[in-house]
Amino acid sequence: MSRPITFVTGNQKKLEEVVAILGSTFPRKLISKKLDLPELQGEIDDISIEKCKEAARCIKGPVVVEDTALCFNAYGYLPGPYIKWFLSEVGPDGLSKMLDGFTNKSAVAVCTFAYHPGGENDNVILFQGRTEGEIVPPRGPRDFGWDPCFQPVGYDKTYAELPKEEKNKISHRYRALSKLRDYFISNEN
Repeated sequence: MSRPITFVTGNQKKLEEVVAILGSTFPRKLISKKLDLPELQGEIDDISIEKCKEAARCIKGPVVVEDTALCFNAYGYLPGPYIKWFLSEVGPDGLSKMLDGFTNKSAVAVCTFAYHPGGENDNVILFQGRTEGEIVPPRGPRDFGWDPCFQPVGYDKTYAELPKEEKNKISHRYRALSKLRDYFISNEN
């Protein structure tokens, strides 16, 4: 039997969403553990790879880490991977106000899952999903990050206003996890 994969998160809502998206066909057991990993700077892929390597060193086994970015096109893709800090400082209202005066309110939500099999010489594998949308004044519940101010293309509701099942079918996280799930299904059989 394969070892469980440790998903490095202390966020229960994120864990619930990941388990729901992976579904019952995911061939490995997923457990979670909170680790204080260094907050790195750089490009999205580089941050994910280094974060995953560090998690694998700490766990000494198979790990998955997730990194999310929210990229405003008017800002040349900032705040990008630094969205966590922007959100904690200005909240969803401030994120939307950052684009006051810009006609371009488009944004890209990017989710990267990085997997490390746990062996000393193993490489990190990246699974990335993207959802195009726009930044709007916050609407809906404010219990999950920047969801209230991100409205995906083709929808008149923000992530926060969408039912979880609907969001989980279109989100950047869903798209990344779909690739991760397909990888494991094809490689575990």
